[in-house]
Amino acid sequence: MVDMKQNTDLGVSACNEVRHALEEYGCFLVVCDHMMNEEVNMETFDCLKTLFDLPIETKVKNTSNKAYHGYVGQIPFLPLLESLGIENATSVHGVNSFANLMWPSGNDSFCKTIHSYAKLVSEIEETVRKMVFESYGVQKYHESYNESVTYLLRVMKYRTPTANETKMGSISHTDKSFISILSQHQVKGLEVKTKDNNWIPVEYPPCSFLVMAGDAFKAWSNDRVHSPYHRVVMEGDECRYSVGLFTYHKGMISVPEELIDDEHLRKYKPFDHFGYLDFYDKDSLFDKEYCHIKSFCGEGMSSSPIGSHAYLKIEAFDQDAGS
Repeated sequence: MVDMKQNTDLGVSACNEVRHALEEYGCFLVVCDHMMNEEVNMETFDCLKTLFDLPIETKVKNTSNKAYHGYVGQIPFLPLLESLGIENATSVHGVNSFANLMWPSGNDSFCKTIHSYAKLVSEIEETVRKMVFESYGVQKYHESYNESVTYLLRVMKYRTPTANETKMGSISHTDKSFISILSQHQVKGLEVKTKDNNWIPVEYPPCSFLVMAGDAFKAWSNDRVHSPYHRVVMEGDECRYSVGLFTYHKGMISVPEELIDDEHLRKYKPFDHFGYLDFYDKDSLFDKEYCHIKSFCGEGMSSSPIGSHAYLKIEAFDQDAGS
């Protein structure tokens, strides 16, 4: 567990602690009670309940040309899950565009609460990745990272299972993001798989978030960072609400030259992040536990549309290119 109040000074020891946690476990809990109190947290999850109470005909209007960025639900093998995506959630325009789809007459309270939440969590995300870049000695690339980052806020509801239904709210999977930051309201259910194949339930202290590395981070770090499998298993008789802020990139991601040496040969070709999402979306083995990112752009693989970058830069595409 990391206290962000103590570690935001980006000291060497704190940066190394964060990096070590992501290398060994792929995730860690962050306590941010100085940034978000319980009242603000409850306001956020009250907004989710209002959103998910909308008719299904309204919620399915949440569409996107990017895989896993719109409405997800009514899945026969995952009947408990319903989820919506808010693209560019750290911008007022992004949240307003989503809200206007759900409530044509407007919902100022929802917009204000969700935008504030996304901005706060994005600050945690930026601090964490800056600490990791510092620890690896590649902080010179951090500015180009910021120029290409885009945030997706996914809100999720897991209803309680009936007597004959599966308790599995979400199948075992790794995130396809660079970094994911997850929070929940009261009802437990999230489990993370350790490197020795044990499932550990996540216990959230008040005002805390789970920071988790995704596949893109794993590839960027040349397999130093661990992207852990996780799932949701529902127990009890209450619905579970959760929020995830997921980091993606509008350009090519490459392994830094500084992270390649005789002991750590290059393991991944440069890859397009949204291209990886599309690859996973069409993968017939999407529900299997194997390294999808290595299949997509691992050295020796030929399925990835790679670029010509020979050193790390996470570069932004030209905005007019429709990336």
